[in-house]
Amino acid sequence: MKNKPLFEVRKIKSLKDMLDSSTELYSDRTAFLYKPKGCDKYQPVTFRQFKEDVDALGTALIDIGLKGGRIAIISENRYEWAVSYMAVVNGTGTVVPLDKDLPENEIENLLVRAKADAVIFSGNQKNHILNISKRIDFLKHYIIMDEPTEENADEFSHFTMFRQLIERGKKKVAEGCRDFIDAQIDPEAMDILLFTSATTATSKAVMLCHRNIAENLMAMSSMVYVGPGDVFLSVLPLHHTYENTCGFLCALYRGCTVAYCEGLRHIQKNLQESQATIMLGVPLIFEAFYKRIWDQAKKHPDTLKKLKTGLKISGFLSKIGIDVRRKLFAPIHSNFGGRLRLFISGAAGIDPEVARGFRNFGISFVQGYGLTECSPIVALNREVDFKDDAAGLPLPGVEVKISGADSEGVGEIMVKGPNVMLGYYEDPESTAKAMENGWFHTGDLGYIDKDGFVHITGRKKNVIVTKNGKNIYPEEIETLLNKSQYIKECIVFGKDDPVYGDVVVSATIVPDMEAIEAQFDGRKPTDEEVHDIIRKEVKEVNKNLVLYKYVKDFDIRYEEFEKTTTNKIKRYAVK
Repeated sequence: MKNKPLFEVRKIKSLKDMLDSSTELYSDRTAFLYKPKGCDKYQPVTFRQFKEDVDALGTALIDIGLKGGRIAIISENRYEWAVSYMAVVNGTGTVVPLDKDLPENEIENLLVRAKADAVIFSGNQKNHILNISKRIDFLKHYIIMDEPTEENADEFSHFTMFRQLIERGKKKVAEGCRDFIDAQIDPEAMDILLFTSATTATSKAVMLCHRNIAENLMAMSSMVYVGPGDVFLSVLPLHHTYENTCGFLCALYRGCTVAYCEGLRHIQKNLQESQATIMLGVPLIFEAFYKRIWDQAKKHPDTLKKLKTGLKISGFLSKIGIDVRRKLFAPIHSNFGGRLRLFISGAAGIDPEVARGFRNFGISFVQGYGLTECSPIVALNREVDFKDDAAGLPLPGVEVKISGADSEGVGEIMVKGPNVMLGYYEDPESTAKAMENGWFHTGDLGYIDKDGFVHITGRKKNVIVTKNGKNIYPEEIETLLNKSQYIKECIVFGKDDPVYGDVVVSATIVPDMEAIEAQFDGRKPTDEEVHDIIRKEVKEVNKNLVLYKYVKDFDIRYEEFEKTTTNKIKRYAVK
């Protein structure tokens, strides 16, 4: 760890311990802001109210025979998701969060693979779950979060009502039932089952325990300060371990408020309504924000001039210890709600220019690196100690080393620590392959610099190897290509070329047609004209690369690539 002192954090042994102590510390503070169906304003829920709902649902789940069971959750981000997760994991059984965007057959396959005993789901999943219930018979309960209407009352008759379970549990607790409240937690036992992003045929089921998450929460909170008064806007899907641990459980642990975003189109509105101070996201979101700021400024020459002048003034004043960024860039802060202080980026590397840009506007920006198997955070930049081109410093208690480093120090990143998973569920072969004397093989390539910062260069399975042994990392070239205003997204890969007698770097590029059409006064350019513009952009990128990394060939597609729920391109799905 670097010289900067860490923040003090309270010790927790499990998520149950965390919720109990947070409720005691922050009882009447707002834990959640959510919009009930039919309500257009955020409604607050205190820590005490949240724990009462968790205790009630947990008590009811045990009462209907689910003690020790595996319970899947599938819904959009909402308050009931949070209650369900804590009610399952803190004394009922094993929680299995599932991706709400999966097609019906994949949901069914994962329920089978997890040997689920019950599923808690939102009304948006009703038809999928109803169809699945007709094909399988091993689920004991289908619990729906929404209330029926007169029109769909018949369909709801197949399900158990979430709200009724809450009321049932509250009544049992009032009568003195403490089966859930006094349930003992084994911090080392598998209580969380997470499926990695992939098709059901290739996804792995990661087994995590309370200790994994608790250790990760304490470690990350010692590096980046969050606390009472902070409001997180929850944008990324909660089934994903990044949002789950960092945007939900961390907020509960530190006495913060979680406000649920209504969808990507509503981020700016929800930031303003919730007065959020922190938002987790992926590079695609932050890069879009940053681009929009400059695009709007460019439409008005006076605004653009003021923005550039403001950056010069604030840069000069910062050298003598005067910070006027929030005042100089008040319109930008106002668009984000006025209280936003920190963006946290994960899931992929961010363009350093974007991180620096937001910081120059007065919004702190840090990025981290993690994997589902590591609960998830491995390394994290700090507001007081960062490098924008690095993934961050290893968390306290987490060891990182480079295996099989080449002449440039690049090799596979390996991780050891209390945050590393128990293994892959019912897959001893994959577990053995991934673990080596306590060290987890991440499959990511990178290096550690002289200051201890971890840098990611790409995925081991994506690396392009030339016939003379040179390693080329597609992600590096993709980052450069994506800087072009005319390129929306791309994938770089290697292919055998008989002309060169070697593997050459190729790319499939999705052009930004809005930006390109602007160059043709709004008329639709021909395919040849689009190709010429992209060819010039590729040529400019090649000027920044050594010869063997040159993009020698590219093709254009107009349809965006299929992506995961954290907006990573599904490379395996690209033909």
